[in-house]
Amino acid sequence: MKKIFLLALVCFALFGHDMYLKMDTFFLQPNQQAVLDLYNGTFEKSENVIDRDRMLDASFFGNGQRMAIKNDQWTEIDSMTRLTFTTGEAGTWVAGVSTKARTIELEADAFNSYLEHDGALDMLNERKTNNLLEEDAIEKYSKHVKAIFQVGDTKTDDYKTVLGYPIEFVPQSNPYEANTGGTLKFQLLRNGSPLANQLVYADFVSAKGSHSHNNTTHSHDGEGEHSHGDEDNVHSHGNDGEHTHDDKKEVHSHGNDGEHTHGDKKKVHSHGNEGDHTHGNDKEVHSHDNNSSTVETNHTHTTGQQLRTDANGMINVELTADGIWYLRTIHLVTTQEAGLTHESNWATLTFEVSHAHDETTHTHEHEHEDGIPSYVYWIASLVIIGGLFFFFYRKK
Repeated sequence: MKKIFLLALVCFALFGHDMYLKMDTFFLQPNQQAVLDLYNGTFEKSENVIDRDRMLDASFFGNGQRMAIKNDQWTEIDSMTRLTFTTGEAGTWVAGVSTKARTIELEADAFNSYLEHDGALDMLNERKTNNLLEEDAIEKYSKHVKAIFQVGDTKTDDYKTVLGYPIEFVPQSNPYEANTGGTLKFQLLRNGSPLANQLVYADFVSAKGSHSHNNTTHSHDGEGEHSHGDEDNVHSHGNDGEHTHDDKKEVHSHGNDGEHTHGDKKKVHSHGNEGDHTHGNDKEVHSHDNNSSTVETNHTHTTGQQLRTDANGMINVELTADGIWYLRTIHLVTTQEAGLTHESNWATLTFEVSHAHDETTHTHEHEHEDGIPSYVYWIASLVIIGGLFFFFYRKK
């Protein structure tokens, strides 16, 4: 029974963690106090915080200047890494975080499961084509995330700033000059050059006062519901024996005691901040910091629009609804680097989209076409008050 349970964990509960920069709203005012959260998990839920010494870069770019975010400016709120800051002058701003590489070792089944659930389908197909599905993997990975937010009404060209990360999305036009129902073009760069034929996923979470343009519901409740058009997609996460590409845990498959079994010998792996791991002669110890306790089998990171970059690294994203949008990709390749089999670089970009506010699109004016105009009630009220006053005056 225990072996069956372990196999179930390997097949269904092993998946990675994406990283995102998020705000409650990406529309801010100059010199306003704001909050920027670094999520490590899914777009809806952060599973754990990020150690500051893992951040190779954390910075803002606006009005033509780059400003470093110091490590001691970050705080921790539950499982989120949080930055409270004061906005600068009006303009379109960029925030970014890039992490150091770490290493994770996975058995073949765990690696294949992660490829499927996290949408690294090209590598999965390559393993199938070359009969490599039984091959274990030692992967070096790092994450590079950006957010674009608007301060005040002035739009600037800072949105197209290349931060110099190993992989990053760059908008080809200002996201805050686009509206729901339109299209935005992005370029994906790998080491500064266009990355062709790369799978990219684009999705959104509804924001306050959101409006859909794809036959879905018009909403003003601001509960952050997740929309996938006509489909129902459920996200679920967490268990003590899951595989994750995050800052706190590097996991194989585990029994109730958290040990990873290799035949008659126990192997436990520990990974430091720099991605190193150690092995004993007969058993290796693996460290974990996730307290989640449930296993779900319907988890996937591949919801929304599935896109592929062209020869120039370009994709077109259809902005089907108001909300906070995000792009994500995992560039995963084999490597000849000593001690490794694979290298991955993860990239995300977040921004907000709203509908156009003019007389030709949406209006929030409340017209009462079939009702009585309000001035009629005012006139009637004055007549009644005057009549009562005259009546009591005559009676007196």
